[in-house]
Amino acid sequence: MRTYTIHEQPEPLADRVERAERLVFVKDGFSWAAALFAPFWLLLHRLWWPLVAYVAVSVALELAQQSASLDPRWLGLTGLAFNLLIGFEADTLRRWGLERRGWRMLGTVTGVSAIDCERRFFDGWLPSQPILASPAPPPASDAGWRRLGSLFGARS
Repeated sequence: MRTYTIHEQPEPLADRVERAERLVFVKDGFSWAAALFAPFWLLLHRLWWPLVAYVAVSVALELAQQSASLDPRWLGLTGLAFNLLIGFEADTLRRWGLERRGWRMLGTVTGVSAIDCERRFFDGWLPSQPILASPAPPPASDAGWRRLGSLFGARS
């Protein structure tokens, strides 16, 4: 089973379909992408403060390796443990970043797959949202075609 939290932007649009398209689903659990490519993952999700902390820890590990007579394998294991920690806490970091930018959490949903979770959430959420019809297109008229025909010498 997978669990997701659903987040909505600070000033949601009025139309429920447009609002639904902009919702963010954050998966709960370990993130391999965050563990393997931590700095790029942090950049991708615009998590600036955790990225600054990651760079500071990386620099501190490098300085410790150069200044102390520590076995480089221990420092490598420390770096690996730090990346694993980011992988385990990636969902928490992402929720924290969204909350700092003013996004609000709408709820949680559990399902077998991501598609199942989205379907379950929207089945409950969409009926409670107001429907705002998009403005009707202007009625079609022949005026444009008549003008175009007059350019080429056609008579109406």
